[in-house]
Amino acid sequence: MSKKTECSAFRAQLVVPEHRQLFDYWMSCCAGRAMPTRQDIKPSQMARLLPGISLVDVAEDLARSTIRLAGTRLREIHDREITGQTIESLEWGDKRDYWLAAYRHTVERCEPTQGVLKGPRLHKEHMVQYWLRLPLSREQGGKAEMVLGYDFFVPAADRYTAQLQIA
Repeated sequence: MSKKTECSAFRAQLVVPEHRQLFDYWMSCCAGRAMPTRQDIKPSQMARLLPGISLVDVAEDLARSTIRLAGTRLREIHDREITGQTIESLEWGDKRDYWLAAYRHTVERCEPTQGVLKGPRLHKEHMVQYWLRLPLSREQGGKAEMVLGYDFFVPAADRYTAQLQIA
């Protein structure tokens, strides 16, 4: 399967319009490479998305990776500022292994990952999180050393109501 076909198939799975917007922007920054560098990403090009954006500096021990930037929506969900925190310091509860696996997939395979999760963290079981993680390198042709993320949250009741209306 060609890279273009793989990307089209991945994009087709993105149900949140903001995910498609960020993915399209990320793809345009790739410029034929496996992933863009951090310098290729310009916050001004995605200003509307910034409240849900995160940027993670990847550490050798993935759990010790540091959240370099977290938008205001993430602060609301985590009930505190998470910029400067490590992934392991977040209150994931029984979702810790899920999140480590998601980040590991993004970093080790240098591929975008996405998913949907009910109850994204402790005491937020009433929320549904649609998430997207995109690898970034520090230099052209390098390995994934950063992860660009976008998180979209809705109350679980809204998600199920919308599904019932579609059916």
